Amino acid sequence: QVQLVESGGGLVQAGGSLRLSCVVSGRTFSRAVMAWFRQAPGKARELAAGTTWNGAITYYADSVKGRFTISRDNAKNTVYLQMNSLKPEDTAVYYCAHSVRYSDYISIRLSDYDYWGPGTQVTVSS
Repeated sequence: QVQLVESGGGLVQAGGSLRLSCVVSGRTFSRAVMAWFRQAPGKARELAAGTTWNGAITYYADSVKGRFTISRDNAKNTVYLQMNSLKPEDTAVYYCAHSVRYSDYISIRLSDYDYWGPGTQVTVSS
């Protein structure tokens, strides 16, 4: 059984920073693609950032490139999302997701991810 728990969300002013963490239980973390999706009110859930098992391949949505950084610590079963220069449009619930469907490909499809965290709210005020 794999469980994901996010933390680090909160309220921040525009231009500020937050660091999200996702701790994953289970034995598959070290070989899983890990990703951060986000869902703003009234919008579809979208992939913000992803990383392969060893961090060799990363993906960033155009809207977060240059501002967000995804990283992972396989010894701690944890994936991080460092978010800098936050904008009001970054306001969303952020979800950590786990996939073992591919080893070196970061899918943007929600259905390719087999486990999800409950989400953490990020609110950026203008």
